Amino acid sequence: MNKVLLKCTIASALGGLLFGYDTVIINGAMIDLVKHFQLTPALQGWTVSSALIGCILGTILIGRPGDLYGAKRLLQLLAIMFLASSIGCAAANNISVFIISRFIGGLAIGGASVLCPVYISEISPPKHRGVLASTFQLAIVLGILFSLITNYLLLNIGDQNWRWMLFSGAIPAVAFFLMLMVIRKSPRWLVKKGRIAEARKNIEDLSSHEIDTDQTIIDIQESIHTENLSKRINLFKKPYRKVIFIGIFVGIFSQLTGIGVVFYYSAQIFSIAGFSGDSSMFQSVILGVTNLVFTLIAMSVIDKVGRKSLLLFGQLGMVLVLGLFGYGLLSGNIAGYWLVALLVAYIAFFAASQGVVVWVILSEMFPNIIRARGASMGSFANWVVSASLNFFFPVVIGFFGATQAAQQIGMSYAFIFFAFVTFIGYIYLKKYIIETKGKTLEQIEKEVFC
Repeated sequence: MNKVLLKCTIASALGGLLFGYDTVIINGAMIDLVKHFQLTPALQGWTVSSALIGCILGTILIGRPGDLYGAKRLLQLLAIMFLASSIGCAAANNISVFIISRFIGGLAIGGASVLCPVYISEISPPKHRGVLASTFQLAIVLGILFSLITNYLLLNIGDQNWRWMLFSGAIPAVAFFLMLMVIRKSPRWLVKKGRIAEARKNIEDLSSHEIDTDQTIIDIQESIHTENLSKRINLFKKPYRKVIFIGIFVGIFSQLTGIGVVFYYSAQIFSIAGFSGDSSMFQSVILGVTNLVFTLIAMSVIDKVGRKSLLLFGQLGMVLVLGLFGYGLLSGNIAGYWLVALLVAYIAFFAASQGVVVWVILSEMFPNIIRARGASMGSFANWVVSASLNFFFPVVIGFFGATQAAQQIGMSYAFIFFAFVTFIGYIYLKKYIIETKGKTLEQIEKEVFC
């Protein structure tokens, strides 16, 4: 693996770090934001979910410009949008400006979630593609952890601490833009544009002449032809309809575990559970560290244990700890640091299963000719459910009242709901998901259609 390839991969993976950082940085700022702008529960939900709405639109809108101008130019534009979002949120003098700035950041996150992993996949030689493609997910997890640490460090710097928390995203945004200036254009995009000589040079430089360049160009041309054919296929007709719906439900059940709610609202969750502000933010950092550790563990064992086995184990584990957390809050029989331990266990089960496995399954389960579109639909469903849950979570809690006791009751019902739908997800996934470990994409395709 040479320096050119590593440099391009790291630069693109920074988009994943910004993805995780910018979505979760609002966690620590939310309590002070509610006070500063006097937010109702509905406005609080909209403040968080506005970025996720931007993500949904970003994933939809980025495809055509990416084909026209290439990943390098588009990623530089997204870096500028990340920077504008951080500055806009930090400087906002009213909630409308804040929400618009969050929405712009969401557009950048959605675009990066599509372009960065695709770019890494397109520049990677086959023997390094697995490990390099996983760097994007690892970067997201690191971004989440860094944002939680930043929130904790900036918590006690004054009344305007939330502004500095949100402005901190400008630092990785600038680093992202500067690193993108030295990356290579995707060979696949160059072939699509007819720039064969430039594509050949980039393939040779990125692979250190370890692969057959001419055969690689032929393979790219065949892939582009297959992609063009796929655009004529109706995904909701046989034989593709069944696998498309499975992919959509995989994306939906991933979010119905409540993972977005826990990461976006963990400081408030711990505060409602009775912990101080400092303690709540420190416990959120513990969740981020747990997420990183168990993501690495899952990446190391996924090809040994298997996708389906890991997924189902994690689902059952989450059902147990989510149910206990909700029951503990409702009854008062589980309290204090036992609640923290339950959320840490929940993050461990999620990171070791859904957090890694879902994106691997979505990249493997679809037939070659519809793989990109199928994976996109699963991802789209994931974002839509995430935006909906993160809007309604504070609304549901607020419905039960403004006192801490009332909010604990509302939050307990929310977690019992997550436990219930996660169990429904377990039943669905056990019935419909096939094990893809150790199988070629062609073998998987045959099983999907049998």
